[in-house]
Formats: sequence, structure tokens, C-alpha cells
Amino acid sequence: MQATTVRMAAVPAPWGPIHVAVNDRGIVALDTLTPREVFVAGLERRFHRDVETGSARVLDKAVAQLEEYLRGERRAFTLPIDLADRPAWDQAVLAAVAEIPFGEVTSYGGVARQIDRPGAARAVGGAVGRSPIGIVVPCHRVIAGDGTLGGYGGDWYGSRERLLELKQELLAMEGVDIPRRRA
Repeated sequence: MQATTVRMAAVPAPWGPIHVAVNDRGIVALDTLTPREVFVAGLERRFHRDVETGSARVLDKAVAQLEEYLRGERRAFTLPIDLADRPAWDQAVLAAVAEIPFGEVTSYGGVARQIDRPGAARAVGGAVGRSPIGIVVPCHRVIAGDGTLGGYGGDWYGSRERLLELKQELLAMEGVDIPRRRA
């Protein structure tokens, strides 16, 4: 049964608003460095419905947990996640990424080995880059095999450099210092 309502809210963050969206089964999207209009348009294309604002139990919980995380008071999210519309590969990769503890990192190859697909590091990177719910599924905790940041998210909004700065900021909030790859 398909969810009927998609609701969204914005959470203030040091780098600009975090847009978060839920349906009646869980969190479906979270984006940073993306204008609200672009976030809403993407949700409408993805779910083929209008996006609403306003209170909902899961949305209120998501907003509260994001605020706690940003204040340094939360280390793990306890939100229901709905990735039913994503490919099975992406679901498997993101389930593994969700298990990476606060303040720790692993490589794309490490995630590939965790899901019994050694040698699939590049494919893991693709799935991580397509994640619709970064931060809650901590894609920022996945780094390159050489110990550097690697990439962070797609490059549709915000420059690659700004996205890497954000990844570095998120890791720093968790007490992790990862060098950038030398150009």
C-alpha cells in the first residue's frame, strides 16, 4: 500500500536549512545545500503527489532528533525509514551504512565487504551518493579507501568543494578528522 501523504519541514543548521520529508511509514528524504523549491519539486516527482507542511508524528520526531544531533546531544537516530521506492541494491548499501556508529568511519570497500560484495566499492559509492536521507543514514561516515574524504552526495546543488566541506564539518561534529585528497 502506497503512503498517501508526504510532509516536509526545515531544520536550521550552521550551513543552511536541512530539509526533511516523511510519509506515514517513515523518513523518505533529507537534503542539505538544496533550495526548498528544488527539494519539494524532487519529492513531487519521486512520489507523484503534492508535498504538505505541518505537523505529523514522524516529522516532529525527525525534526527534534535532527536538532538534538546538531546540538551534539544525539549520536544515533531512532526514526523509521522508508526506502521502499529505492532499488534493492541501494537499500542493502544504505542499511549497512546506517550501522556505522557515531564517530567512526569505514571505506566504500568496507561497506561492500559488509554486504558480501567485495570488489563493489564503486557501486557502493554510487548507492551512497544517491542516498535520499543523508545524515540520518550517515553517508558522511563513508570515506575513500586511501583514508581521505572521497566524495559527498551528488553535485546537483552546492559545489563539490562545498559538499566536501559539509562532510568534513559533520565528521568534525563527531570528533573525526579526515584529510582531503590532494588534487
